Amino acid sequence: MNAESVKYDLIIVMPVYNEEGSIITVINNWLNVLNYLSINYQIRVYNDGSKDKTSLIVKENFGHISQVKLIDKSNSGHGPTILLGYKQAVDSDWILQIDSDDEMQAEPFKQLWMNRDNYDFLIAYRGNRNSTFLRSCLSFFSRMTVMILFGNGVYDVNSPYRLMRTSVFNNIFHKIPDSTFAPNVIVSGYVNKRHIKYFSVEIPFKFRTTGTVSIKSWKFIKVSLKSFGQTCLFMFKNKI
Repeated sequence: MNAESVKYDLIIVMPVYNEEGSIITVINNWLNVLNYLSINYQIRVYNDGSKDKTSLIVKENFGHISQVKLIDKSNSGHGPTILLGYKQAVDSDWILQIDSDDEMQAEPFKQLWMNRDNYDFLIAYRGNRNSTFLRSCLSFFSRMTVMILFGNGVYDVNSPYRLMRTSVFNNIFHKIPDSTFAPNVIVSGYVNKRHIKYFSVEIPFKFRTTGTVSIKSWKFIKVSLKSFGQTCLFMFKNKI
């Protein structure tokens, strides 16, 4: 069978930017969990224009493993990168989005996967998270944006640890503009608006010890306003 025609149970969308210090550990941890669950899966590593050796490290350590696919792309940011992954994951029953910074562990995914039959959206929210004041403000602002525009429901609206049934979300993925800064906020809003039955679990959170933080403190207000504006525009342009 042609590799491009394979139908997967699960495609993992992992955006990566300058993670040479942690990428081997992160991918190995996920391989261990996914293999334990006996899932027909593929991890798609979207290298978002990293300036370090991330791409080379992935090729050298995982190039021989069919379950890991590296996609090198020019830098567009975290949001547009995961959205690209969503739109390209039509060959799967489920899509899982995870980050590559090792802040949220792979082991709790077992809870999401074992509960998937009764839900279309399963999300891990970040516990024990002693965030900076600005990060806390960004999370609060995102949550309020979703609640005002779409209604109450999902708590950690921008959590980068979400399992989604492809057939339910494929249409909304393709409606979201490619340049959207925080597509996960819109997806969480969609869950609330459509009253999609969802499952959530709290998992431990730890701060990164390697890699590059993509948003510096002085940009938080700017990106919050950008996300709010894009979410509002999407809401008013689309009937969801």
